[in-house]
Amino acid sequence: MPRFPVPTLLALALALAAIPASAAAAPTTGRVVVVLTKPAGPPSSRASAVQAVASRSGAARAASVPQLGVVSLRPRGGESPRELAARVRQDPAVRSARPEQRARPRYVPDDPALTDTLSDTRLPASTPVQWTIAREGLPRAWDIAKGIGSRVGIIDTGIDGRHPDFAGKIVRVVDQGAGAGASDADGHGTHVASQACAVTNNGIGLAGTGFGCRIILERTDFSETSISRSIVDAVNNGAQAINMSFGSDPGTPQSDAVQAAVDYASDRGVVLVAAAADNAGQEQGWPANMLQPTGTGDDLEAGKGLSVTSANFYDRRSSFAGQGTQISLAAYGSAGKGDPPGLFGAFPSNRTEIETGWPPIGPCDDCRTIFRGDKRYAYLQGTSMSSPQVAGIAALIKQLNPDLSLGDVLRIIKTTASNASWEPDLGWGIVDAGAAVAAASRLDRTKPVSTTTAPRRTARSRFTVNWIGRDPAPPGLEASGVRFYEVYREINDGPYRRVARTRSRSKRFRAKTGARYRFYTLATDRAGNREDAPRKAEAITRAARRF
Repeated sequence: MPRFPVPTLLALALALAAIPASAAAAPTTGRVVVVLTKPAGPPSSRASAVQAVASRSGAARAASVPQLGVVSLRPRGGESPRELAARVRQDPAVRSARPEQRARPRYVPDDPALTDTLSDTRLPASTPVQWTIAREGLPRAWDIAKGIGSRVGIIDTGIDGRHPDFAGKIVRVVDQGAGAGASDADGHGTHVASQACAVTNNGIGLAGTGFGCRIILERTDFSETSISRSIVDAVNNGAQAINMSFGSDPGTPQSDAVQAAVDYASDRGVVLVAAAADNAGQEQGWPANMLQPTGTGDDLEAGKGLSVTSANFYDRRSSFAGQGTQISLAAYGSAGKGDPPGLFGAFPSNRTEIETGWPPIGPCDDCRTIFRGDKRYAYLQGTSMSSPQVAGIAALIKQLNPDLSLGDVLRIIKTTASNASWEPDLGWGIVDAGAAVAAASRLDRTKPVSTTTAPRRTARSRFTVNWIGRDPAPPGLEASGVRFYEVYREINDGPYRRVARTRSRSKRFRAKTGARYRFYTLATDRAGNREDAPRKAEAITRAARRF
């Protein structure tokens, strides 16, 4: 929810290393990594054991970790790493030896806010401008999924469509009662939209958590009707997640109109994300309390979306942010006491209402910052900045694994957050995009398929029905594999009956002269997904008269 105190630069963060060009091209090192059997004793004796194995191998030692009994060896001339590994494995002191692999760096885009550092002398050196990205696990998430083609609905004050961090990103702008056009007199909507879907890996500005997501901008006046229309329009135009960085005052009566729109979206599997209140109370106002109703925060099965509070740099709840049983989880939204507050994001080129004084919040004259010579950026804080980060992550998950239910996505995002259990300040904890996307890649919700074949005619007393199956998975997902098959048979237009539940892929049947048999199979995978029954038989066999 909107909150705009005087911003300064933010505290300690993890610097992101550049990707070496050789890493992407070299999955192996050309060396052999050797692990000794149960290295024991002081470091000096383990170092001696490592040296002894290296000497016995006749290969050059490249590097070692004596504390672990690990050494890498370079093959001698004319010998391949595989040959060296096979030879070294014969040494009784060696537990394992194999060609050494090289890990690939997690995906790190080239947006300068990820590597340019803050100049505040109170902060440690090498603190990135966009410090939240590494700490929320986005590089690991982007290594798995980039959300290309996903859509995020942003219901807000507007957007500066001329901003370079939105080039090619805006697929729809709709006036829902606040004025037409891709512009933003206020500034709030532009900053919020950039947290979720700023152009990523374009060498400009910042990175959005949703990487490849595109924006459906619903420009609202925050009335119930406007909000309701915005939700429905975003859903109908393909939004996989919708961000709502706004809310009613605590104690405001619930809105039946907005509740109906929330139900409309959740019934269609769209992930709704709302900012918690920008006060430390237990009541978050709607729509947040519609997504995570009172008393349900600790229930993984409850709620129709995610109510997101703000965490500070020290991984505690921001002093201004909502808490209690209407909180689902948190994302970074500000720094703590003594830290310069504000998240870096896109800002309109025009003078904004935030800067001149946005009731009931006073003017924020130095929110705007110049980044690499461009004044179209600002540091703002609030739960408003927290929730769009989660919406972008939800879009990554939905695009990666479209068969996941809404409940699946909500459960994944909650259970992979930083807390082992729910607690009132941060709910399930601070969002971890890397863990969430990895979990989504392993959750198989795709139904397997099978095909049945049989001879069209038989004059024998027995015939064989065969079937094959597979468990397809979209790119980037792990299929669980077919577990068993059910075989169904119909005789002479009678009812279909299951005649086998088996892991086999064939079955012999007895043929009665003149009978007609129809067959189909249903596959079930190891995740419990069961194939839908076909509309007609997959195989038909007629038993001819025998002579």
